[in-house]
Amino acid sequence: MPDLTFHTTDLNKYHFLITGGAGFIGSNLVEYLLKNNAGKVRVLDNLSTGRKENIAEFLSHPAFEFVEGDICDLETCKTAAEGIDFISHQAALGSVPRSVKDPVSTNAVNITGFLNMLVAAKDQQIKRFVYAASSSTYGDSKELPKVEERIGRPLSPYAVTKYVNELYADVFSRLYGISTIGLRYFNIFGPKQDPYGAYAAVIPLFIDAVMNGRSPVINGDGENTRDFTYVENAVQANVKALLTTNSEALNTVYNIAAGEKISLNELFRLISEVLNSTLKPIYGPFREGDIRDSLANLAKAQSTLGYQPTVKVREGLIRTVEYFSSAKHRFNNTEA
Repeated sequence: MPDLTFHTTDLNKYHFLITGGAGFIGSNLVEYLLKNNAGKVRVLDNLSTGRKENIAEFLSHPAFEFVEGDICDLETCKTAAEGIDFISHQAALGSVPRSVKDPVSTNAVNITGFLNMLVAAKDQQIKRFVYAASSSTYGDSKELPKVEERIGRPLSPYAVTKYVNELYADVFSRLYGISTIGLRYFNIFGPKQDPYGAYAAVIPLFIDAVMNGRSPVINGDGENTRDFTYVENAVQANVKALLTTNSEALNTVYNIAAGEKISLNELFRLISEVLNSTLKPIYGPFREGDIRDSLANLAKAQSTLGYQPTVKVREGLIRTVEYFSSAKHRFNNTEA
């Protein structure tokens, strides 16, 4: 990640807990905090979807601590939160298709696990609890761009769980005085995203396929649109949410995106262009629970958090391809 800084305060005096810190977004946030001299960065991850490889370079860092544990266990959460100033809660069981196939597991991790972390934050009097919310919360709303205060009906069990997270955070902030901020991510992509999991996201799947001479499968007609967002933008949002001193920024949710709408067909064209490929995609059926179009209104995050996406889609794709090219030897297809 480039050496941009998204904070002005000295991080050396603070201790951070990143749940899901061995995962994609979490490990990128860990990297930022350690590069900027955080006093302590503790990761809680059960490695069910996170990868030890994502944090291997930090294991010998004096300010880094790894706790292998499950957020579904309340005592583990309480122990992990001891001595912590700020929590960034990234741990979750992602994927709409996985939630359709197994709603019970999705509920256990995303709702019970989330509640456990809120209780731990309350008990330890954490200064700030920032959590990964989701654009899936907009559900069947046809409005574009998406505005935080107007949502539709959820289209998947995953979307239900992420909306419940927002409700719990709101209740805990009002009942117990916890300072919370939810970040509604829009299709985050970038380095350290796993291309081989059973529910891998579309960009690493496309890149991996094209790099290996395979035609990727596009679900539906390829005209579904998304606001694809490079991971550096998500890291920026987390840092600014964790450290903001603006009281008006607290106890609410924000869209975190690039503010660009791009179809899957256009995405594939861009990836093919970056990789100099002439492969054609294969079209399959639409996925259950998928929304048709997605685009974020960023006005609230920009005006209140000071969030400003620094990396647009094309530049993000170039960086991601570079990462996958250089790190290819570290990946194998054992998780597919």
